[in-house]
Amino acid sequence: IFPLENNLKWSPKSNLKNLKIPNEVIDSNRGLNSLYIYFDILKFCNHTNNFESANKLLSIIQDYQINNGGKLVPSKWKLELEILYNKLNIFHQLFLLYLFTGIISLIFVIIQMFYKKNWINNTIRVIKWIILSGVFMHTLGLIARWIISNHAPWTNGYEAMIYTVWATMIAGLIFSRKSDLTLSATTLVSSLLLLFAFISYLDPTITNVVPVLNSYWLMIHVSVIVASYGFLIMGGVLGMLSLVLMIFQNQKNKKILKSKISELTIINEKTLIIGLYMLTIGTFLGGVWANESWGRYWGWDPKETWALVSILVYSFILHMRFVPGLKGQYTFNLASTIGVYSVFMTYFGVNYLLSGLHSYAAGDKVDIPIAVWISALVVIIIAILAKLNNLKK
Repeated sequence: IFPLENNLKWSPKSNLKNLKIPNEVIDSNRGLNSLYIYFDILKFCNHTNNFESANKLLSIIQDYQINNGGKLVPSKWKLELEILYNKLNIFHQLFLLYLFTGIISLIFVIIQMFYKKNWINNTIRVIKWIILSGVFMHTLGLIARWIISNHAPWTNGYEAMIYTVWATMIAGLIFSRKSDLTLSATTLVSSLLLLFAFISYLDPTITNVVPVLNSYWLMIHVSVIVASYGFLIMGGVLGMLSLVLMIFQNQKNKKILKSKISELTIINEKTLIIGLYMLTIGTFLGGVWANESWGRYWGWDPKETWALVSILVYSFILHMRFVPGLKGQYTFNLASTIGVYSVFMTYFGVNYLLSGLHSYAAGDKVDIPIAVWISALVVIIIAILAKLNNLKK
């Protein structure tokens, strides 16, 4: 907290005599050897309910920082931006916006399938503009975090999550011109991903970047890789939604739902193609960065290995149509839903369950969350119900 003169560093200790602390602020019995003097006085003031001494000392420390910190001290507008960022708590607000707009939009889109009314179309259009404004605010939030931290906002688990949600929403917006249902489902799932960022082990604190990540490759490699996760997760969402529609398909709504399932399947395939391209390119770029950082392109590190596994998984999914026994919308959508688990393993599992050179986002090792097993059970149940309903036709 104390800037060292003629040195671009901060120190928790300083010769506090340089602060020229008045006698009325500090008792001579207190040691002047560290920052804890302020907390000691603050504790004393709390007991007496008189914070005059603490405020005076804080003001002295602030003046000392400004006079001796030089370039170390952030500019006033930057400090105000960080205060505003913390007060707005923008990503928590976006969770609420994505959740409610996603639910309402999904309801109206389903109604639109069966009832073609102008007021329904106009309502969906208004909701789309609200979602678009949310993505715009999401973008501003990422930019603000970038400015405050002085590094790209995807260097730890929390930042990677909010960036992945942004990429997922961008993917949803790209395909929303062809399918309102796609944007509705994507928005709803994005809200759940943001919820995970709040209730999980992810720390939202803005911190310094890990030294090995302090490279221009951070923007290139990590941005491409993490953005690919957004497209692949969106593919899993569309696959799951298609399976759900298959469950409710019957003779009365067969024509409508069949058209929607075909629409979602086509968009799903295009989404996975984009995601696979980005994942593959990002992995190759990671090899170049690894050579610069560690002197080798590939070392079968857990993160590298699982990135390769994900590439192979989605390469197989996208080529299943060439295998006679694996053709069909049901098989493709089920595979795209299951394939998301390889992304989650690459994204989170490696960081928290395994140890390696890429475990920057991890703290202590944790057990597999119960939500993973619950989601797997839900996927199995939906897959069985969709298959049984298909066999009836």
